[in-house]
Amino acid sequence: MEPIRVLIADNHAPFREGLRALLRSEGDIETVGEAATGREAIARAADLQPDVILMDLHMPDGNGIEATHSILASSPHISILVLTMFEDDDSVFAALQAGARGYLLKGALKAEILRAIRGVSQGEAIFGPTIAKRLMSYFATLKPSAPLPAPPAQAFPELTEREQEILALIAQHLTNSEITERLALSPKTVRNHVSNIFSKLQVATRAQAIIRAREAGWGT
Repeated sequence: MEPIRVLIADNHAPFREGLRALLRSEGDIETVGEAATGREAIARAADLQPDVILMDLHMPDGNGIEATHSILASSPHISILVLTMFEDDDSVFAALQAGARGYLLKGALKAEILRAIRGVSQGEAIFGPTIAKRLMSYFATLKPSAPLPAPPAQAFPELTEREQEILALIAQHLTNSEITERLALSPKTVRNHVSNIFSKLQVATRAQAIIRAREAGWGT
């Protein structure tokens, strides 16, 4: 099994060194490069094509939000995990809108960081406890809906019937593992379908896919 290739983007050298030391001890994770500015993160991502980028939000020469948006515009398969000190609503939602697949604070436990790297590399959405509470509060304000039926083909004609079925389950906030059990598919098959859905809908996160589904009238 190939290791998860990680790019570290943070303007603090000591923090990058700490992350390198942490990842060095993991046999299934490999640090392939570093960046100290937003512009450098964009260039290194294009050159190295990592599986995961650990992205700080506050960097010179283009911040982490701008870098995330730019990177995913050309490389939507890269999973970006925000690792920052900022926990305000504006930062969290700006990162998600830019396409980040996870958001942790820099005080997160080492085990939590490692779990998040592995999770986002598999297409999961990973958030620290504080960030998760903010998201739960946000979604709690949305109009509740009944379980989604099989979506109409005309809503997203670019999706296959199976992809539409999986998108409907994503819109119900099911994880890849839960979708695997529900549809009796292999984890790899589900990951491939989710990747295709994100690519066709031009989204990078589950939250964005859910928003697209709701905008199309599913579950309203």
